[in-house]
Amino acid sequence: MKRSLVILLTAVSISTMTAATVFPAFAESTEATAEEPADDAAATDSELEDGVYGVEFDTDSGMFHVNEACNGRAALTVKDGKMTVHITLVSKNIENLFLGTAEDAQKDGAKLIQPTIDKVTYSDGMTEEVYGFNVPVEKLDEEFDLAIIGKKGKWYDHKVSVTDVQEQTEEEKNAVEIGEEEESEDAEAADTTADAAAEEESKD
Repeated sequence: MKRSLVILLTAVSISTMTAATVFPAFAESTEATAEEPADDAAATDSELEDGVYGVEFDTDSGMFHVNEACNGRAALTVKDGKMTVHITLVSKNIENLFLGTAEDAQKDGAKLIQPTIDKVTYSDGMTEEVYGFNVPVEKLDEEFDLAIIGKKGKWYDHKVSVTDVQEQTEEEKNAVEIGEEEESEDAEAADTTADAAAEEESKD
């Protein structure tokens, strides 16, 4: 009887030691596996090297979208770790954009995005001048707020996203000739006032 009890206690002791050795190792393995996706996700934002890429530019509105000559695509420029997407629109009806909400766009000191005059070439060879905009992008594959204002002077809220980063094709490069950013009306007015003041001063 005593011998059986000793054997039983020895077996229990060995089982306990084995479990203590195996389970911590299993736990470490599980933690390492759980951490791997987080590392991959963190690497996604830093994988892009400096350069220009073709991307999908999606919006929540059929009235606000890239020009048909671009096939829903836009040009993403990466420089020194910062991303900017250039979107070419269908006309000159949208006059400014704002990275944020329509409410914030109307606050004092709001920095509006000025348009560029882009020249698009359609599949039939016809060309047209339209507005384009350079929009800062903080993260890919995530929606963000982008407000717009048209000729009627009313701001509208929109949600947009930049996805499907690919090497820019020759077709995408040739579809749009991106122009220089237009000077805002406020800046033009300031220049006109300054010129007038300088002219009056010269007369004196």
